[in-house]
Amino acid sequence: MRYFDVFNGDADGICALHQLRLADPLESTLVTGLKRDIDLLRSVPAGDGDVVTVLDVSLDRNRDALEAMLERGAVVHYFDHHYSGDIPAHPRLTAVIDDSGAACTSALVDRYVGGRFRAWAVVGAFGDNLDDAARDLARPLGLDAERLEKLRELGTSLNYSAYGETEADVLVPAADLYRIVSHYADPLELAQKEPLVARLGAQKGADLERALAIAPLREAPRAAAWLLPDDAWARRVGGTLANRLALADPSRAHAVLTFRADGNLAVSVRAPRECTPSAVEFCRRFPSAGGRAQAAGIDRLERTRLEEFLGAFDAAWSRDAVDLRRAS
Repeated sequence: MRYFDVFNGDADGICALHQLRLADPLESTLVTGLKRDIDLLRSVPAGDGDVVTVLDVSLDRNRDALEAMLERGAVVHYFDHHYSGDIPAHPRLTAVIDDSGAACTSALVDRYVGGRFRAWAVVGAFGDNLDDAARDLARPLGLDAERLEKLRELGTSLNYSAYGETEADVLVPAADLYRIVSHYADPLELAQKEPLVARLGAQKGADLERALAIAPLREAPRAAAWLLPDDAWARRVGGTLANRLALADPSRAHAVLTFRADGNLAVSVRAPRECTPSAVEFCRRFPSAGGRAQAAGIDRLERTRLEEFLGAFDAAWSRDAVDLRRAS
């Protein structure tokens, strides 16, 4: 019997897996990648009797690989909060999935393990830009404001490390970051003792400062879009910038576009709170899209479809957008 742990390389995926392995330690093969490395199951050679745990990875994007894995005889435990579509009914599949937008994967695992490692769920929720959910999770822990802020900063720093098109864009690969995290039972101890956390935080701050100095490409009261330059720092910070903008103005939709190596674009979208369409509903109008209600993305938007995207984005949440390139 072999064990495989398949997880998104962001804060939510890392903290979800860490909770499970604190509850049930075992040696496994790690399968992960950057934030946009979604199609992970197709690389897992699990067969009869093997056990695969999947965390924070869209079932909808991995449906064919999941069904093939189950047919080969693998047992699969699936935890996720992204759009799933129909969940296969199979005796070897245990699915703990909630794509309502109310909880991140770390929160789902927190429920599954009975809240035994709650502080890690708080870190994962903060990393996933679910600040209200993180504070709700943290309430029974009785943390003071300083410690809660340390968990928030840890979550956003771990999450920042997942963004980039290639591992050359990031400071540390996701599997290596998980292994570092796995040595700590207490996230506050990790934040205090691990030099890498300080490096991630410092780099995040520097990249975010550069990004916030860039004017939006398109702006309206209800929707705004940014196009960042073709550089490694911009590919790292795209998701973090989208999260920061959404927290600063939750009544407005935000899109952050970054360049891919092939000259096309990757897109991070944040929907306004309590608005339709949801972020994932909007992004699914384009190929290679996925996500959840408040936060979603398009992995590859053809450069020639930029105007089409901006027009659809304007129409989805606003009727009075101003194209700042043409207004200047």
